[in-house]
Amino acid sequence: MATGAIRRFQERVLGPNRTGLPSTTSDIWLLGVCYKISEDEASGDTDAGSVLAAFHQDFSSKILISYRKGFEPFRDTTYTSDVNWGCMIRSSQMLFAQALLFHRLGRSWTRKSELPEQEYLETLEPFGDSESSAFSIHNLIKAGESYGLAAGSWIGPYAICRSWESLACKKRKQTDSKTETLPMAVHIVSGSEDGERGGAPILCIEDATKSCREFSKGQSEWTPILLLVPLVLGLDKVNPRYIPSLIATFAFPQSVGILGGKPGASTYIIGVQEDKGFYLDPHEVQQVVTVSKESPDVDTSSYHCKVLRYVPLESLDPSLALGFYCRDKDDFNDFCLRASKLAEESKGAPLFTVTQTHSAINQNNYGFSEEDNIEEEGREDDWQLL
Repeated sequence: MATGAIRRFQERVLGPNRTGLPSTTSDIWLLGVCYKISEDEASGDTDAGSVLAAFHQDFSSKILISYRKGFEPFRDTTYTSDVNWGCMIRSSQMLFAQALLFHRLGRSWTRKSELPEQEYLETLEPFGDSESSAFSIHNLIKAGESYGLAAGSWIGPYAICRSWESLACKKRKQTDSKTETLPMAVHIVSGSEDGERGGAPILCIEDATKSCREFSKGQSEWTPILLLVPLVLGLDKVNPRYIPSLIATFAFPQSVGILGGKPGASTYIIGVQEDKGFYLDPHEVQQVVTVSKESPDVDTSSYHCKVLRYVPLESLDPSLALGFYCRDKDDFNDFCLRASKLAEESKGAPLFTVTQTHSAINQNNYGFSEEDNIEEEGREDDWQLL
């Protein structure tokens, strides 16, 4: 559990600790799944088979990765814990673990009380806290040194996204397709002015296809892909004009959440109700746990949370990152259609735009419809800049 000092610091940054449901009647979106609360449930007449119970089961099945203590020191340091500085790294580990879980077990999977599935243990295993674990905090810091990652220092969403891209590339070069720890390409959606300075992020289909081809080492035109979209949506806080679009992304079946919070207090946002975001809190300090698929009786309870916490989206720091996992090309095309429609409805404030090629970026043709996609089936998709 979080110590009193850590919790007080977190509340100063994130605001008062808000738990439970913000509303008893509004729809809830949790990573692409909608939970509609009935009038009976709103009045407290619920049972184990209710929609509300299903939501709680789904929420508590999402992977929590928090501060740990008691791991081996980082290289050339005496740090054996990431308390007070590792929350952005932990938030990003949660997003990647969730994408892996969707890939291996599907979106409908929930955690049961019986012995865990091997795929579930295989998902947690690479996130152990040692250099021998592929996606450990140790290896992320090493991969992200050029982006400012260092033990004891806090970093932002853009730097952690680029660090993951670097680590994924390194691990891909070290393994073959049969032993791939991360069975998906990682693609950063960035703007014409790359980095934290801003610029409109543009998802270029040509670049995403290249990422998949490189990931497969030329053996396939398309592979599963994880899209990361670092954003800067204001100055001191998120500009209110972007909030409707942020909320809408949780209705995408490809959504794997948002890395966001406040400087020095990152969280992993996985759902919304009205204008409030449900999040998993990495600020809980827990002892190191070694998870292995060879030990099915290992206690994984520290990787899950039953406490619903939420934060007003308007209070978030404007620097954040969206995540989307696309299982195949059809899933990716569906995502692009949804993203195009969302941008069209954004009243001039899109989170990001979609284009087929770099040459289309400077054109003034706007919009892409599902009818266009049907007409182009079997040929190159004619995505255009929104």
